[in-house]
Amino acid sequence: MGLIAKESGGNFIPVPPGTHLARCYRVIDLGTQKSEYLGAIKFLPKIMIQFEVHGKDENDNPIVTSKNEPMTISKNFTLSLSENATLRKDLQSWRGRSFTQTELQGFELKDVLGVWATISVVKALGNNGKEYTNIANINSVPSAMKALLPAGFNPKAAFSIDDPDMDLFETFSENLKKKIQESPEWKARDSSPKEKQSSKGSIEDMDDDIPF
Repeated sequence: MGLIAKESGGNFIPVPPGTHLARCYRVIDLGTQKSEYLGAIKFLPKIMIQFEVHGKDENDNPIVTSKNEPMTISKNFTLSLSENATLRKDLQSWRGRSFTQTELQGFELKDVLGVWATISVVKALGNNGKEYTNIANINSVPSAMKALLPAGFNPKAAFSIDDPDMDLFETFSENLKKKIQESPEWKARDSSPKEKQSSKGSIEDMDDDIPF
């Protein structure tokens, strides 16, 4: 489907379309997930990056929930820094520079926690016929805005299936929990460490020819 926003139940209010100031507050290891595109099926390691959104909508209303908290939105990625990988493209536009060859050998995802960005949010129709609000682009914050950034709201956190923080896990939506629990890494998390592949932080370059 491409870009997927977080669902949080029947009362969930999506982030309005437009360009918004946003702060990364979570990076979540989703484990290996099924990807299908034009009839081709692959099983690829996935992550989710979550943002809290700050600012106002086109009607000058604050972008907040009914609890007066910043709205949140997420984007899923294949865990890859290959040349055509969406994660690589988004990270480079977010950072405002290309990766060095050293960074391409293993970039620590936890480094994006707490980092501000400008995100472009659009509406899109999912395969299930429902309309979703999705992140189309992630870019760096203009220098002139950096001195005016508000205080962050949500605590920074990274979730790894390899060493899960169960208190953090319990804060996830039921759909997100189910998605993680269906991954082979979650099902095998009690096996010998030698049988598991680490999914903490760093990214290895791999093929990523299926958009999501």
